[in-house]
Amino acid sequence: MQASGENSLVKWWNKLQSFPAGDRLFSFALGRIVPYSGSISARVEALSPGHARVSIKDRRKVRNHLKSIHAIALINLGEIASGLAVLSTIPVTMRGILLGLEAEYVKKARGKLTATAMFKLPSEINDNSTVIVTAELINEAGELVTRVHATWLLGYKK
Repeated sequence: MQASGENSLVKWWNKLQSFPAGDRLFSFALGRIVPYSGSISARVEALSPGHARVSIKDRRKVRNHLKSIHAIALINLGEIASGLAVLSTIPVTMRGILLGLEAEYVKKARGKLTATAMFKLPSEINDNSTVIVTAELINEAGELVTRVHATWLLGYKK
């Protein structure tokens, strides 16, 4: 049952969770809607208002010549997590636009990586409100690999 005022992104996530492999269906649809983000075959593991957890497997198509996951694939994963955290929070009367990305590479990225982002909607928003959302990318050993800082412009739809 849809909660009152439930965000449409969260609504679709919750609806698909009633199906076997609902997270995979959601992730596939996300990759079709946002083709470049789909290029890393990210899997959305958790989504709720203000929280997203997304992972990628270490495969040849996301690797660099150093046999680790490519820096741009890491930024892409962090941007997906931050975007889902933001877009799962804002009401349908608002929009969010990515303005910039910055990454801190802490160690070589190998194996399955999981990005987690959290976002709380500020109490006051105008048409030029910017927020920075950080996604932390962790490897299977629980070690921080990369931190991605995404700057989002929030405002009301005209």
